[in-house]
Amino acid sequence: MNSGREKQLEWRESSQPLLPLHNHRQPANGYNIYPTHALGTGKIFTGYATLAAWIATQPIVLIDGYTGICWDTVQQSLDQELQQQGLRVKWHYTVPLLKPAQEVQQLVAPFIGEEGDVWGTRTTLTLTDFFQPGALNTLQFDTSAIHIVIGTGAALTHTLAPVIYLDLPKNELQYRMRAGAATNLGNTQVEAYNEMYKRAYFVDWVVLNNYKQSLGKRITIMTDTQWRNTLSWIFNTDLQAGIDSLSRNTFRVRPWFEAGAWGGQWMKEHIPGLNREETNYAWSFEMIVPENGVIFESDNNLLEIPFEWLMFYRHNAILGNHADIFQYEFPIRFDFLDTFDGGNLSIQCHPFLQYIRDNFGENITQDETYYILDCKDDAGVYLGFQQGINPAAFRNALENSRDNQQPINITDYVQLHKAAKHDLFLIPNGTIHSAGANNLVLEISATPYIFTFKMYDWLRPGLDGKPRSISIDHAFNNLDFSRQGAIVTQQLRSVPTTIKAGTDWQIVHVPTHAVHFYDVHRLEFDTTITVPTGNCCLVLMLVEGTSINVTTAGGQTTVYHYAETFVIPAAAEVCTFTNNGSQRAKVVQAFLKPEHPIFNDLISGK
Repeated sequence: MNSGREKQLEWRESSQPLLPLHNHRQPANGYNIYPTHALGTGKIFTGYATLAAWIATQPIVLIDGYTGICWDTVQQSLDQELQQQGLRVKWHYTVPLLKPAQEVQQLVAPFIGEEGDVWGTRTTLTLTDFFQPGALNTLQFDTSAIHIVIGTGAALTHTLAPVIYLDLPKNELQYRMRAGAATNLGNTQVEAYNEMYKRAYFVDWVVLNNYKQSLGKRITIMTDTQWRNTLSWIFNTDLQAGIDSLSRNTFRVRPWFEAGAWGGQWMKEHIPGLNREETNYAWSFEMIVPENGVIFESDNNLLEIPFEWLMFYRHNAILGNHADIFQYEFPIRFDFLDTFDGGNLSIQCHPFLQYIRDNFGENITQDETYYILDCKDDAGVYLGFQQGINPAAFRNALENSRDNQQPINITDYVQLHKAAKHDLFLIPNGTIHSAGANNLVLEISATPYIFTFKMYDWLRPGLDGKPRSISIDHAFNNLDFSRQGAIVTQQLRSVPTTIKAGTDWQIVHVPTHAVHFYDVHRLEFDTTITVPTGNCCLVLMLVEGTSINVTTAGGQTTVYHYAETFVIPAAAEVCTFTNNGSQRAKVVQAFLKPEHPIFNDLISGK
């Protein structure tokens, strides 16, 4: 007999628990892994019976959705409920209307690079490209039964019928892909997880997110299908009202957590609710919004939607002055890199702006900073080259290490800087860097997050026992060798300056590099401080203290605890922070600079 763990692996491979279907018991005082946003009563419904009851009132229904949905489970569950009501249903499926899998593979091939490579190019395809020409117009509907079209693209088969959209969070989609329970759009074969993720990032998510945005208000019901045998759902008008409220107040996305070759133990020890049997935790996706969701609550029922829906419906309110520049892309990300009692990250760099555009189809590049939230006394950050670096000698050493498994004394080439709490290390694109062991790094960055060119990885395998990818060619196409010697300390270590102060508060500017299009302030206060948005979106984290109350102009008050990331949208206008602890509270605040050369570039390119 299979164990419960083995049964789970049939459809979901992860040590992390599923989101509860019903509201969980939140920690009394501490980091919450399931932040929820209340909608009031009567807004969220659970189970196939309730959804079937609504479908029974309609002559034609279009059930559309993302990849990774358990379509057979949905269809069989709804069909059973409708038959119990004595209703005649005629089902129509979109899968047979797709192009043959081999043809789809040829269609996407230009965007997914070589097998075994890590990266592809952001696709220019649309969802209709995946269907046989004219096939979406061939379905016939009459009045003899309830007609239900089910599958990705269902909304393309009829222009007037109501749309039920099935969605699920990106982390759960990836857990299904790892288990072999989900494939890529239009593909009938399960492939290696890394290949499926690459295709998802560069093709499926681009195509389906654009398709989602085009559906807009055509959607009548939004459904969360992350559970195996049930679901939760909401009328789209109620969902949009909830999103509108978030866009004028504050919110948290749901973080998710992953182990890694260099991962540490800080999050396991400090964040309640995580699986303590996990080997380590390397990352927390605090706010990497292409892969985060937002959780709503009504009558203790929970429903999670991917973050992009907030941008599709309310990007102007969220981004304010920068909405025309970034459109539906959220430009700032926060994540944790945990190396406490772990290892060093790889020695790495990120692509120049033109390089990421030409090779990967991204609009902005991976400009980063490392904010040291916590560290041990021996912690350090590798940053910049030693004075007089010889690029050819460095490359020879890297290639010899890769080819012959020879260790490198990396500090012969790369500087190692001592780290202390609240330091900010600046990592504009092209800068060689790595977080050393015994750090808890808050990575504040532009949103791109997978374009890491690893040059040296300490000769260690990944958690799967396989060698981790090394990308020396890409790295040497992007390394800035002028960042060496004393210039590194002068230009890449932020020097804080107090810019405003009151009787028991101050605002500290923790400046970023000129290349960064975002900036950082630290708000330090004993009792209260007022925070205006200036019609700009703010991304924040309590980096010292126990908890704070954040009260918006509309009167909504939310408690945020130590190490929790939260957002104040531009439309919130002004908030008051109140310190709930006895020690001074410190809040890091990241925001887009009022002006930056890339902004005009982005506007002209849209």
